Amino acid sequence: MNALPPTLIDRFGRRVDYVRLSVTDRCDFRCVYCMAEEMTFVPKPQVLTLEEHFQLAQAFTELGVSKIRLTGGEPLIRNDILSLVKRLGRLPALEQLVLTTNGSQLQRMAKSLRDSGVKRINISLDSLQPRRFRQLTRHGNLDQVVAGIEAAVAAGFERVRINAVILKGRNEDEVLDLVDFAYRRGIDIAFIEEMPLGRILEHDRALSFCGSAELRAIISQRYSMHALGDPGGADGPARYFTLPGSTSRLGFISPHSENFCHLCNRVRVTAEGRLLLCLGNEHSVDLRAVLRSPHYTPDSLKQAIVAAMAIKPERHHFNHEAEPEILRFMNTTGG
Repeated sequence: MNALPPTLIDRFGRRVDYVRLSVTDRCDFRCVYCMAEEMTFVPKPQVLTLEEHFQLAQAFTELGVSKIRLTGGEPLIRNDILSLVKRLGRLPALEQLVLTTNGSQLQRMAKSLRDSGVKRINISLDSLQPRRFRQLTRHGNLDQVVAGIEAAVAAGFERVRINAVILKGRNEDEVLDLVDFAYRRGIDIAFIEEMPLGRILEHDRALSFCGSAELRAIISQRYSMHALGDPGGADGPARYFTLPGSTSRLGFISPHSENFCHLCNRVRVTAEGRLLLCLGNEHSVDLRAVLRSPHYTPDSLKQAIVAAMAIKPERHHFNHEAEPEILRFMNTTGG
């Protein structure tokens, strides 16, 4: 058996040190850019167990991964998720355990997550208007999410960030209100360009697309912004700006208009154990088959992960004006 390398390097020389683990494809919301209203979810026996998720995390950290983000669907509705969080928080080589959530469960779970080792948390918030929030999420309660954000701030995470997807004709008139909301609380906010994953009927992506440059023009009417440099590293794909007089940072994740593939340092594992080498491609490896093989060993899992680096593509080819080539919805990969 070949010797295992200390770090994961793809064929383009990019070091992969960040993994997004989707612990479930299920969610208590049905956000219009993420899921169809009537979804077919992965049968539960096909979803990785919490023990299998831990085995994956352990393998990745032993291969040089220093940051793991738990995602979903909505990760906090996974039964007994805190038991996994606690185990991950004790992995010796893991520097950053972070989480992305819709905020619905944070009011009761924020402190436990922080105590278990989660350092940073991202919370989706696309509108501050209750009726519109309900329309965009189909099931969400704005007061519940805002209370969850307040609980996260009180819990003392190293950083709390709001993620917002802006759609023309839906919520572009709230851009400044969302920035004000973050600014007042001293938390970060990132605007994410909608990604063309899965066929949706709710809106026309070509007409609703709102690029990062347009958003910066809107925000500059009220705030002066100072760029902090290229995306990458511990902060992931966001291109950050400082806001005057606040600890808040303003971020833009721009897979269409400001491609950052050359800086990509991450891979994703879906809830059923597919290792996705790129969000915008179908290149993948079935790690569940490795984990459930009668001949499984920790080294066989690590060998499969190392071998997968050879098929990580150079870039995606997202086009917001065309029909999506990737038919899986965002909930299957956690973004």
